[in-house]
Amino acid sequence: MYSKWQLAHKYFAFYLTASNGKGHGAHSPFLFQFITRVLNDTVKYEAYERVEKLRKQLLHDSRLFVVEDFGAGSAFLKKYQRSIRSIARNASKSRKYGQLLYRMVRHYQPQTILELGTSLGITSSYLSLAKPEARVITMEGAGEIATVAGQNFSKLALKNIELVKGNFDDSLPGVLNELSSVDFAFVDGNHRSEPTERYFNQLLGKTHADSILVFDDIHWSREMEKAWEAVKAHPSVRCSIDLFFMGIVFFRREFLEKQHFVIRF
Repeated sequence: MYSKWQLAHKYFAFYLTASNGKGHGAHSPFLFQFITRVLNDTVKYEAYERVEKLRKQLLHDSRLFVVEDFGAGSAFLKKYQRSIRSIARNASKSRKYGQLLYRMVRHYQPQTILELGTSLGITSSYLSLAKPEARVITMEGAGEIATVAGQNFSKLALKNIELVKGNFDDSLPGVLNELSSVDFAFVDGNHRSEPTERYFNQLLGKTHADSILVFDDIHWSREMEKAWEAVKAHPSVRCSIDLFFMGIVFFRREFLEKQHFVIRF
């Protein structure tokens, strides 16, 4: 993991070289539409208030519980104690990016959505509310955190979420085997190179031309940057968008040659 100083330095370099995120000079119609209708959509959707009200409650929840961390591809189980509010503050995806995921699902209308890394369910709730008729499968390795997430889904009366508990290494193959395709996936369950690349390759077997895969924290560490470069280089990936804190890949056949975009957000 990069230090705060290293991350700030990397973001400054990113900011200087990235396009301005306004759509000017975007030669790809698909990219222009993504920037103007998704990235820069300023509508205040009703779902935003519902999810952020839940986040506010979690930020004031001082309950403590044991967190299980299997690591990535490891046989060692680590246990430590954390409060719900500390997880809501430090581990949950920010409002800005949670709402971007909401807009992506709302715009592209995927039918089957898979999330690796439920945490307290804030991002899952955004995904669910963006398309209530979609099937949303969210996976969480820490049992007690998953239980809290399930309670949060009940609070918001979300009926289209299936919560899968357990280590991704054990549970992901079975989940994918049961699905005919994955239309949208958010990978936020591990911050190491090998498992991230492995999850990507497992997901590939269920993707199609219109599938969208989103990877969290692609510049979080050298390992995550290595994984992001490997994902981008895969022959099936036709387009990638680097938002610094999040990376998005598309498989659309309209991109006859690979195109990689770096955009400020």
